[in-house]
Amino acid sequence: MTSRRNLLLATAAAAWPGSAKTKKAIATVITEYRPNAHADVIVGRLLEGYEYDGRLRPPAVQVVSMYTDQVPENDMSRSMAASHHVKIYPKVADSLTLGTGKLAVDGVVLIGEHGNYPLNDRGQKLYPRYRLYQQIVNVFRKSGRSVPVYSDKHFSTEWTEARQMFDESRELRFPLMAGSSLPIAWRRPPLELPLGAPLEHAASVFYGGKEPYGFHALEALQCMVERRQGGETGVARVACLEGPAVWQWTDEYHWAARLLEAALAKSETRKPGSPRDNTPAPVLFRLQYRDGLNAAVYILNGHCRDCTFAAEIKGRTAPLATEIWLQSQRPFSHFSVLVNYIEQMMLTGREPYPPERTLLTTGALAALMGSKGEWVETPHLNLSYRAPGRSLYARGPVPA
Repeated sequence: MTSRRNLLLATAAAAWPGSAKTKKAIATVITEYRPNAHADVIVGRLLEGYEYDGRLRPPAVQVVSMYTDQVPENDMSRSMAASHHVKIYPKVADSLTLGTGKLAVDGVVLIGEHGNYPLNDRGQKLYPRYRLYQQIVNVFRKSGRSVPVYSDKHFSTEWTEARQMFDESRELRFPLMAGSSLPIAWRRPPLELPLGAPLEHAASVFYGGKEPYGFHALEALQCMVERRQGGETGVARVACLEGPAVWQWTDEYHWAARLLEAALAKSETRKPGSPRDNTPAPVLFRLQYRDGLNAAVYILNGHCRDCTFAAEIKGRTAPLATEIWLQSQRPFSHFSVLVNYIEQMMLTGREPYPPERTLLTTGALAALMGSKGEWVETPHLNLSYRAPGRSLYARGPVPA
């Protein structure tokens, strides 16, 4: 099977425009590269190609360097780098300059996810995304030029750091793509809210850890609601509820109960019975946007293991709802969609979707992690932006 795949990739590569010498050179800055980590499913595709829209395609860029912050016992970076003739450098700066002292690559992929790092007092793992990003930016400043950067997942656990990271991309004028694969994964059934939709309420449902998967749940919500009438205007305040308070609040706000039911109706993994009975420790994120939109994000471990979304639109009698489909086992095809957009940005120098979305979800999550059931005012999240005009989520057949 592997030899057949290699043959298909070689055939595709022969027909692909450009060669290894003319492809954009990409530096990779990684916290940990091990099986099934984000480095594996993202950098692995940039090194070896991937299946996209039903066809195998070779990498459109050339990974030329690698920096790894940690090397676990089951590390893959050394063997992958050796087999693809990629040099591993001991410093972030060297991976961008290739040892020349000046920026020598055409793009940077920063994957600050996974690894052995401490937790802060809010239970957030302190991945060194900000530290690694600053080392990248320092090379840009010293070299007098910059290149596109992809930064995996949310920017930082701290709002001030996240804001600085975004602002530096505007100051130095480099394209910035951030976040995860959730906003561009398959939707079953297909659903894209029309631009300018008169949205009344919205909800998303997910599972997993409150912080790492809570970010995904916020992304699932945000990539939908940013299309509403007037565009995105920012979040005014947030609150995090846990335990019985989740159901007490849901009973009080009937729109939330309706949307929770509509969203769960699209779940393929929900257990029989009530989410109240199946979820021993429910979590609820409440968001009130600056334009008055109210939204709810549920994390229901024990009841479901997928991501769903529902919304009420003025003039419609029934909610719109969909599942945001993620492949739960290898090859994790939703990462192919993500890598496709990473490559597009590296080739064109254009951001596929606004990094303001990731800045907003990063800031909302940081505030939610500090909430103890009460509202946390977020005047700093007065972020306005427009959603992409075209649909970017995966449209082809859902992989088997």
